[in-house]
Amino acid sequence: QVQLVESGGGLVQAGGSLRLSCAASGRTFSSYHMGWFRQAPGKEREFVAAIRWSGFYTYYADSVKGRFTISRDNAKNTVYLQMNSLKPEDTAVYYCAAVPRTVGSMSYEVPGEYDYWGQGTQVTVSS
Repeated sequence: QVQLVESGGGLVQAGGSLRLSCAASGRTFSSYHMGWFRQAPGKEREFVAAIRWSGFYTYYADSVKGRFTISRDNAKNTVYLQMNSLKPEDTAVYYCAAVPRTVGSMSYEVPGEYDYWGQGTQVTVSS
């Protein structure tokens, strides 16, 4: 069982930066793939970024490539999402998600692939 708690959201002007954190419970954190999703009012949950258990492979939605960076610190049981050059369309509730490592590949952009979710943190980008 894994519990996830997001933090770091807030209000920022367009062009600014925020760093989101996701603190995870459990001694097996290093064996989990981690992802970030976001959901704006009236829209479905959208994939943002993912990082494999090893940290060697990362994946990004086209909309955030070059602006966002996902990373992890297994010693601290924490995953980060560094968000730069923020745009008003980045406004959403951001969710951290986790799934145990499995043999083979997975569809990182699909919410249903993940077993555990945090409660979310609000990010608002003003213009």
